[in-house]
Amino acid sequence: MVMADTNLAHSSRKGDARAEMQRLRDHLDSKVIGQPVLTERLLLSLLADGHLLVEGAPGLAKTTAIKALSDAVEGDGHRIQFTPDLLPSDLTGSEVFQPETSSFRFEPGPVFHDFVLADEINRAPAKVQSALLEAMAERQVTVGAHTHRLPDLFLVMATQNPIEQEGTYPLPEAQLDRLLMYVRIDSLEADAEREVLRLVRRQARGEDEAEMEKITQDTVFEARRQVMSLHLSDALEEYIVQLVIATRDPGRYEPRLSEAVEWGASSRGTIALERCARARAWLHDRDYVSPEDVQNVAKDVLRHRVLLSFDAEVEGLDPDAFLDALIQRVPLP
Repeated sequence: MVMADTNLAHSSRKGDARAEMQRLRDHLDSKVIGQPVLTERLLLSLLADGHLLVEGAPGLAKTTAIKALSDAVEGDGHRIQFTPDLLPSDLTGSEVFQPETSSFRFEPGPVFHDFVLADEINRAPAKVQSALLEAMAERQVTVGAHTHRLPDLFLVMATQNPIEQEGTYPLPEAQLDRLLMYVRIDSLEADAEREVLRLVRRQARGEDEAEMEKITQDTVFEARRQVMSLHLSDALEEYIVQLVIATRDPGRYEPRLSEAVEWGASSRGTIALERCARARAWLHDRDYVSPEDVQNVAKDVLRHRVLLSFDAEVEGLDPDAFLDALIQRVPLP
């Protein structure tokens, strides 16, 4: 009887977490009009416990997306505008001297929030980028002789503007590798553009829908446990491994690509691809991971982990076309 009650409680938690995350997805889609890829990738990052870089022109609701997420999940959010004069301590915080006690007290910086929007990350110099990416990778900040833990739910959405490159500092490949996904978003279609106008009018008249009841952090952690428990066959695991290895040695599958790559995806890419595929399968209410899940997230997971050769770039080959060719040629399980 006790075992039956335990199984029932486990099944209830499993169903509740899925229902809550679907509720969150519907809420994000209602706030971020016409960007289903962005909202799904944001949820995948939340479920896979990683961070994402979003590239898109201004006005495509990148800020709205992370704000809607932080408003809907238990926790707090913060936006950091990256500029060339920013210092690492402006992110991490610093030791402040207290004359009354003749001692130093740590004053946390804006990175100590559950959800952080790093807006136009490529406008900050290398030291600032490195400070943020180290915090993302290690989930902690070291100032002086003390190490300070970041929140368990810590998620960063970094953005960069593809239009304007003057006065920017491109992220090095080694630092990009620490980001779970690199997502590119496009301008809206006409129908979505009209819906944005209607939404803005409703908000201006104070007729916007009431905010949803916040999802607890325990629900998010339960969802993450379920994602990592999802069934993934040995054959599909091998497919993930071979797809990543193909980025390092593409000539095995397509001779004309043998000299196209300088550096392929690292083992972090393998881990990220599996986690994102698991998260997508779970979000789509399946108890197993399919090849379609892997292929759907492959470019967002791998495009920033592949460094193409100069000759390949001269010929007009970009990472997306390179990955498309590999996805078509690496045999499915």
